[in-house]
Amino acid sequence: MTAQALRELLESVRNQEQSVDEAISRLRSLPFEDLGFAKLDHHRAIRCGFSEVIYCEGKTADQIVTIFDKNAATGANVLATRADRAVYEAVAKKIPNAEYHELARTITLRQTERLASEHTIAIVSAGTSDLPVAEEARVTAEIMDQTTETFYDVGVAGIHRLLASSAALQRSSVAVVVAGMEGALASVVGGLVDCPVIAVPTSVGYGASFHGLAALLAMLNSCASGVTVVNIDNGFGAGYTAALINRRIAPRGKVDGVTP
Repeated sequence: MTAQALRELLESVRNQEQSVDEAISRLRSLPFEDLGFAKLDHHRAIRCGFSEVIYCEGKTADQIVTIFDKNAATGANVLATRADRAVYEAVAKKIPNAEYHELARTITLRQTERLASEHTIAIVSAGTSDLPVAEEARVTAEIMDQTTETFYDVGVAGIHRLLASSAALQRSSVAVVVAGMEGALASVVGGLVDCPVIAVPTSVGYGASFHGLAALLAMLNSCASGVTVVNIDNGFGAGYTAALINRRIAPRGKVDGVTP
């Protein structure tokens, strides 16, 4: 249940539109619902600003469909990550409005009106091979009602491609930078912008990249201030964190709504 849904429920009791017993019945599954194989955290949206996200790898299709359906029943937006098309097709039989994002391997269900954020999250990727992780970050941020702008295939091997977009990039309030190989792009972007940079190393690269370890270590050792790093291939974590940051950013030149 979202904070808005809980507020509406309490208002309906106060206005005598439904009884206390009816409200208790609706709240019975809070704060979590035990499905036997999973305990759904229905308070997640109230505490953290977004409902529990479904990580699909390692779960059966039936388990995913059940969890997805239970989350959808709360009226909140739903996100499932690392889902293949077979899983999506199983979900779609139960919930036809669910949408599959092939490249990102995510399933989303939007049930609330989209209120696009005033500020923008830049999603930057070094190469086309990094797009699945970058798209996972973008889809995550957008289902959390954040405005995104993409800057794809702008790696350091052709730095002019990035510099051509530097003015637009500098207007962003948060940047998610996705890169494999040696992971240098995060440091370059960190040296161009005055906003938080969330670096995402990917497992893209030849043998000595060690499935993303080289990029991870390079990003952790970045000389650019303001660069933080998530785990290898964790586009979801980067998109989620960027959304949380973007929600709290005041207009430039203002602190707590006051112009200094």
